[in-house]
Amino acid sequence: MAKRNSSSTQAEQRTSYRRRQAKARSKVAATKEAEVRKVVGLPVTNLHAAGIDIGSWSHWVCVGTDASAIREFAAHTDGLHAVVAFLHEQQVTTVAMESTGVYWIPLYELLEAEGFEVLLVDPSYTKQVRGRPKTDRRDCQWIYRLHSLGLLAAAFRPDEKTCQLRSYLRQRANLVRYAAQHTQHMQKALEQMNVKLTEIISDITGRTGERILQAILRGVRDPQKLAKLRHEKCKASEEEIAQALTGTYREEHLFALRQAYQAWQFYRKQRDQIDVPIERQLARMKQDRALPPLKPRSHPKSYCPNEPRFDVRTALY
Repeated sequence: MAKRNSSSTQAEQRTSYRRRQAKARSKVAATKEAEVRKVVGLPVTNLHAAGIDIGSWSHWVCVGTDASAIREFAAHTDGLHAVVAFLHEQQVTTVAMESTGVYWIPLYELLEAEGFEVLLVDPSYTKQVRGRPKTDRRDCQWIYRLHSLGLLAAAFRPDEKTCQLRSYLRQRANLVRYAAQHTQHMQKALEQMNVKLTEIISDITGRTGERILQAILRGVRDPQKLAKLRHEKCKASEEEIAQALTGTYREEHLFALRQAYQAWQFYRKQRDQIDVPIERQLARMKQDRALPPLKPRSHPKSYCPNEPRFDVRTALY
């Protein structure tokens, strides 16, 4: 009797589970059909539109509702030119694509150069309907459908000269960040040798700090000699610096300090080199119009170790 009751209970649970599954499937299907009815019922505003799903290895392009209107192209340069030829063949004038990583940039620039109206769209705007299978092929169809109905808004994309300037500035910011990481490595090596230079001076890569680091790496260990390298504007006294420079100077920590200092020097040199194209790009962006004389600074210029090596204020003005 107990076995019969157990079997009947399991059968009821399976039946209930199947019923819940069927109900969930019908709910998803109803939601999808309602969404499709809403979209299909909207008027088409972009007759010659295309939707592109961007990928690292390939791009999916949709220019219509037929199966022949959907094609996959390789992401290399020949594949990008094939995309342009296909869009011209289909008489496409406006294209929408997602801003996926940095993979969209080469295709975006090529399409703009070919005269297409290109909309770079935030991925949240092209989010799939819940329950809709998500594949690259279906994504490009969905982007095409939304774009053809005029439901997509382009993200901000500055003009070509501003884009070039932003690329230089991003690279410069990366170099500053890399150099700062190696400054931290130098601080760690000094602390491991119990050299309290970081606690005495605010910036170990400043004039006083760099002189002392160079002397330490040359083999100078006398705290009094190292303290005499203090810059005249340094707030710490020679006695305080000498007391802080009494350490163990173990060989393994000196090796780490040397490598960190050399890496910091490399990235500082790279940072100074990138200031040249930044200054040149700002000169290209200069507009030929009469301006009143630039007012002098209201306060004296403060020292900043990472500032560009040219007059940014005048260039921006």
